Amino acid sequence: MNTLLRWDPISRTQWNPFKDREEWESRVATMLGTRAATGNGGKEALTVAQWSPLVDITEDDKEYLIKAELPDMKKEDVRLTVENEVLAISGERKIEKEETGKKYHRVERAYGSFVRSFSLPEDADGSKVSADFKDGMLHVHLPKSEKAKPKAIEIKVR
Repeated sequence: MNTLLRWDPISRTQWNPFKDREEWESRVATMLGTRAATGNGGKEALTVAQWSPLVDITEDDKEYLIKAELPDMKKEDVRLTVENEVLAISGERKIEKEETGKKYHRVERAYGSFVRSFSLPEDADGSKVSADFKDGMLHVHLPKSEKAKPKAIEIKVR
């Protein structure tokens, strides 16, 4: 008999290695802050991560630029603050209301509240932060302070 189910004489139950794996995956998902959603008769497990927008941070001579991906969000659902030398982007991406007559086969996009915080570099001027929002992208402009900008010093010949 070639089967993966084995009899456990101590607990008098059958041992199922797949069940043990599912329990282990559930514990790992809990530790990593994700939640496992199973459906379709246990044929497929789907893990949905906590919602946190992806960002790129670049720098040039004049400023730091933070680009945050905020798909399906409105400007009104995003908040930008600077406090105690920390810039924070927060907001909430709301789940679409389930429409009557629609049957969802898969929902993989993450929803909910988020906060992304960034310590300001020493050469940044937090009092002059500006931002614009277009096509699901937030651009946060963080100018460098005047004292931090390099100054060219003329060398005189004697």
